[in-house]
Amino acid sequence: MDDLATGAENTWCPGCGNFGIMAALTRTVGMLEKRGIPRQNLVLTAGIGCHGKIFDYIGLSGVYSLHGRSVATVQGIKLANPALMVVAFCGDGDAYGEGLEHLIFAAKRNADIAVIVHNNGVYALTVGQYSPTTEKGYKGPSTPQGSVEEPLNPLSLLMEAGATFVARGYAGKIDHLAGLIVQAVEHRGFSIVDVLQPSVVFNNTYQEYNRRTEVLAATPETYDAAMKLARDKGDKIPIGVFLQKDRPVFHRALMGDRNPAVDRPSRAEKARRVQDILDES
Repeated sequence: MDDLATGAENTWCPGCGNFGIMAALTRTVGMLEKRGIPRQNLVLTAGIGCHGKIFDYIGLSGVYSLHGRSVATVQGIKLANPALMVVAFCGDGDAYGEGLEHLIFAAKRNADIAVIVHNNGVYALTVGQYSPTTEKGYKGPSTPQGSVEEPLNPLSLLMEAGATFVARGYAGKIDHLAGLIVQAVEHRGFSIVDVLQPSVVFNNTYQEYNRRTEVLAATPETYDAAMKLARDKGDKIPIGVFLQKDRPVFHRALMGDRNPAVDRPSRAEKARRVQDILDES
């Protein structure tokens, strides 16, 4: 959708997987509008990193957040106005490193937000240091002899934390990814889409993902089956929806049907209440 373009100069590396994610987001907006969700109801945040530039390139409302804090930001937006559909864009370091505590507790409380993680397995903006999801043995500026750590498994971790929608996509399968993002936005509760995203400069995984990714035929029927699939280390990398279930969402449990952005006293009423307090004192 060309009308979402902002005209900002794009500084992503040519061929970066971020382009696929942005193309999927653009298609997502059109798909949601056809389903009756206007773009005016969508609000974005982004953290710090190459992924965060998506906020500059897509003409939607939102707030630039701090490193690791975009999930906290969208939770605040959702509580202030539950009528909005809020989406946080994060990098793997941004979400699973600096912001992991916010992510886990958002899943625990089932905050009604969608989180899209640009997972390229490196801190690409700061020239390729290893991240929480970097494969063991990766050689980069901070691990010249190869990383000795096993990568974090974000899908199983967030299922354990209480996420009610868990999916994995691939930036090279744009239509499939757009469909996952639509489902994540429409889901009532905490949604995460972990997107396999090649970094052509520091961690070019296109050939590997083109060969190994495989679209799930169906969502696993049970939590145990979903967890087993998320932990599978076979040759194929499944992409699709791993888990989707219903659970009461946080803002309704906290506030019921109240919308603070709408259900609030007028300026005159606030002034009257203050005056009443002053008169009583």
